[in-house]
Amino acid sequence: MDELTGLAERFEERRGPLLALAYRMLGSLGEAEDAVQETWLKLARSDPNTIGNLGAWLRTVVSRVCLDMLRARAARPEVPVGQQVPDAAGPGPAEAGGPEAEVLLADAVGRALLVVLDTLGPAERVAFVLHDLFAVPFAQIAPLVERSPAATKKLASRARHRVGGTPAVPGAGLGEQRAVVEAFLAAARQGEMAGLLAVLAPDVVRRSDPAALPAGAAALLRGAEAVAQGTVLLGGRARYAQTALVDGAVGAVVAPLGRLRAALAFRCAGSRITAYEVIADPARLAGLELALLDPVRSASDGLGGARGPAPGPSGSQQFA
Repeated sequence: MDELTGLAERFEERRGPLLALAYRMLGSLGEAEDAVQETWLKLARSDPNTIGNLGAWLRTVVSRVCLDMLRARAARPEVPVGQQVPDAAGPGPAEAGGPEAEVLLADAVGRALLVVLDTLGPAERVAFVLHDLFAVPFAQIAPLVERSPAATKKLASRARHRVGGTPAVPGAGLGEQRAVVEAFLAAARQGEMAGLLAVLAPDVVRRSDPAALPAGAAALLRGAEAVAQGTVLLGGRARYAQTALVDGAVGAVVAPLGRLRAALAFRCAGSRITAYEVIADPARLAGLELALLDPVRSASDGLGGARGPAPGPSGSQQFA
């Protein structure tokens, strides 16, 4: 076995964790695979005798590649969001415009987490992902983001605050709101009229941006029956929805492949929804404050995703 073949085998043993790291940094499976492949090319051109800890070396290189990709992405004009929200019709995951593997991966990592990570700057995202999701010490992250360890810690702290947000209601009220919204989403996914009517107030109002609706659909619906029927018609989109903080209150983000397409803002009274709005206009989406309802898991919990281990890329954090 020649040296390059042996090196390739050692790299393949670590490909899963590297892909898991790159996916959280980039939010795109295709880009994450490109970053991992670029890392392999850099390794193949390197002298393995100068690499003391292969796992740490690979993690550093893939992180630098991802940071460069994030910076290049930030320099490009933004891709409009809030358009072409997938409907229920079609062949399943392909509706989202990507492979089934990425649909499942986004779901497992947490669509809301990926959406909120997209609100961070490149250096913030790298610092947060490495430290909070993969437990990398700040001293090792600092050279990547070209800051001191103390400044890197502050960078991650700012990112953590943005990811966690600030609820506008106390914990008990937040929990009650969440239960109502999650019951609504569950009923919407199943197309259950009875379940929807159970959580909608009799005089509920639904407003929708035109970008969220098929041609000719009413932007304003009043009354539980009309709103429930309208929700059932568009219920296929609920498969891509996950609860999140939307401007400090419990809402939901609709994010195929973890990319924001719409947000739902709810008003609740007790155990009923009195009004909700479907926001899909790009300018309005950009103005929302989005954050997670669940705490972010650390590397000791597996991949660090908000919803448990992900299919596809390995959940192991063993880079070494």
